[in-house]
Amino acid sequence: MFEQAGCAWCETFDREIAPIYPKTAEGRRAPLRRVSINNPIPPDLAFVEVERLAPVFVLVHNGQEIGRIRGYPGEDHFWGLLGALMKKLDAVGTGGEPVSPAEKTLRPVG
Repeated sequence: MFEQAGCAWCETFDREIAPIYPKTAEGRRAPLRRVSINNPIPPDLAFVEVERLAPVFVLVHNGQEIGRIRGYPGEDHFWGLLGALMKKLDAVGTGGEPVSPAEKTLRPVG
């Protein structure tokens, strides 16, 4: 997640999604990493094109960008867009361990 201090949409994401994200199958498979767009980009993300928009959620696997969500579109749309990115991850054959149908929930598990 590329973010910026004082970003209202980042704060909305933090209220609506951030507390439950790590408890979801998506969160376990693609842990959230926060990077400020105001700081130098970490060397391991040098290949990612950084936008001056915040937030931007970039799904990365093995040094390759799989896709991104620009902005925070609200809780329902976020989960739908994230689900599409996870399918894209599966489609390019970089999904790692298969996720069973029971784990393909977009809501917290357990």
